[in-house]
Amino acid sequence: MMSGPEKKEWDQAVGKAKEAATSAGEVACHATSAVGAMASRAVCDIGKEADQLTANAGTCIEGLGDRLSKNAPHSGILGNTSQAVAGAVKESGEYLQGAKLSGMTEDVAHLVRRNPIPAVLIAIGLGWFIARNLKT
Repeated sequence: MMSGPEKKEWDQAVGKAKEAATSAGEVACHATSAVGAMASRAVCDIGKEADQLTANAGTCIEGLGDRLSKNAPHSGILGNTSQAVAGAVKESGEYLQGAKLSGMTEDVAHLVRRNPIPAVLIAIGLGWFIARNLKT
């Protein structure tokens, strides 16, 4: 058994160890919170950057549609077809500008929820196509 002074020293050492463990736990908690906040900001920044890049691509695609419309024939069967293609390209660019990447993912998720069987079949087909092309 410990005598009075030894017990007192032991109790003080145990108390200091508990304080140190508590302090270390608090520091780890704050560090984890800080890392989590930094990661969250980084993901948010990446998402914003992806949205901006998608919007920029939309602007370029819309410009391509305008150029196609100006340079393509305007009359006859070829003119009607080329104007329809130019209009579709321009609308695609406008969609990309407005929806951005985040809106596109929401639209795809909604489409998959509304049409699950065709979505699964398309995914299987794309998987098969990609796997086949990777082998060669």
